[in-house]
Amino acid sequence: MLKIATAAYPLDELDSWQAYADKIEAWVAEAAGRGAKLLVFPEYAAMELAPLAGRAVTAELEPSLRAVSERMPEADALHSRLAGQYGVHILGGSAPVYDDALGARPVNRAVFFAPGGDKGVVDKQIMTRWEREPMGCVGGGPLKVFDTDLGRIGVLICYDSEFPLLGRAMRDVDVLLVPSCTDTLAGYWRVRIGAMARALEQQCVSAMSSLVGPADWCEVCDVNTGAGGAFGPPDVGFPPTGVLAEGVLDAPGWTYAEADLEKIAQVRADGGVLNRTHWAEQAGRDGAPTVERLQ
Repeated sequence: MLKIATAAYPLDELDSWQAYADKIEAWVAEAAGRGAKLLVFPEYAAMELAPLAGRAVTAELEPSLRAVSERMPEADALHSRLAGQYGVHILGGSAPVYDDALGARPVNRAVFFAPGGDKGVVDKQIMTRWEREPMGCVGGGPLKVFDTDLGRIGVLICYDSEFPLLGRAMRDVDVLLVPSCTDTLAGYWRVRIGAMARALEQQCVSAMSSLVGPADWCEVCDVNTGAGGAFGPPDVGFPPTGVLAEGVLDAPGWTYAEADLEKIAQVRADGGVLNRTHWAEQAGRDGAPTVERLQ
């Protein structure tokens, strides 16, 4: 049984690196102390690093993006150390990262850390309207799936979870991580519905994390609405609602869920329905429909 912790994470205007490191470690220690082995921080949680450069930087969008990007090697080292120290896998909060190999504009990048010291990066594929303008973010490197001691793990960052073909690319994962940052209740539900739909289609578990609360110093995520949660296919071995766990809206803290990888295999092999297996039967039926006029 895999215990997952998904964060409803508030951004603080921190004044030192040590304050940031202490906060992240406190969150990791709490989840690990509750027996969680897979920890999921939200999209843009790394914007918490911007205030370390001072108010003059956080007051401007582009300088704040660059300030966060410059701190990511330190943040990665911190998360890697904590993953090893506490014996957990961690999806760190995503960040705008300027990667020369991908062009002049930042990508929205999350890093996945294993306790043995390995790490892998995953970039958001499809930008929201606000990420396109004014942020100027671009889609990053290819989708990745990580084979781990916990099972096969995939990541779709926020808006990416709303696109079924990206979810289909993750068809062999056991757990799909969906870190999110949404400023409205409607946005939260769009991502949550996407996460639930992907769990239904590919008969896997999805785990959603969210930023929560105000951060008026941060133009990227000044208002945040959401909750942690984990979802599965509403089928044999899973709750009839598909909801494994859900946090309280906008209440900071971890939401815990247990995922049974054997049940994932069972529902894929012999569920009440076999969405994942029957996916290919859409081919040839998904063209433009015939239009018939009725009066």
